[in-house]
Amino acid sequence: MWRVTTKRILVLAGRGRYEDPWHDHAATSHLLARILGEPGAGGDPDAVVQVRSTWRDALDDLDAADLLVVNSGTGRPDPGFDGSDDEWRAFHERLAAWARAGGAVLALHQAANTFADAPAWEDVLGGRWVPGTSMHPPIGDATFRLAPGHAITDGLAVVEAFDERYCFLNVAGSAQVLGTVADDGGAAHPVLWVQEAHGGRTVYSALGHGVRSFESPTHRELLRRAAAWLLA
Repeated sequence: MWRVTTKRILVLAGRGRYEDPWHDHAATSHLLARILGEPGAGGDPDAVVQVRSTWRDALDDLDAADLLVVNSGTGRPDPGFDGSDDEWRAFHERLAAWARAGGAVLALHQAANTFADAPAWEDVLGGRWVPGTSMHPPIGDATFRLAPGHAITDGLAVVEAFDERYCFLNVAGSAQVLGTVADDGGAAHPVLWVQEAHGGRTVYSALGHGVRSFESPTHRELLRRAAAWLLA
């Protein structure tokens, strides 16, 4: 149960159906909780932040949340392991309805490649990883360039982080692109955007592969700015 507070943030960590062996969703989700809510670290001192695994009942009290952070991945759809698509339908319908009714979503990294069993997720996210088209060069130190003209990016020109550079994502025409990264050939690819066409507010950032990415001061600043805008 939530306790009465100013802001309520729910971090959804990939588990079971929405986890994989390449991403430590538990570790990065707990780092996110600390970044967004720890007093003295630049987060919201009035926030209560909860981390929950992606189980079917994880969103049963979603209406009480002010911000949903999605940090989950491709996973292993297996009816014998975690239930069928039909058994997960209520989870996805609840998320989509909440987002379209004005909900605030901060979606990170593999969120572009999660919830493949939920077609509505792409509309909420404002984009998608396209199997066979989207890719990333080898992980390493990277520079993510941000565009001015939005509260999230004004005064923050670049993010420097050890991370993957997602390329060739499908981005909705209704999304406002706020950040790009260059591939090995120098071509720029959208990796940060906001989406409001569905009725709520979503920020997607392709950053966040692992713990090292969140050690970047500029990445932490970007996350706090995104959360502040979503909660405004």
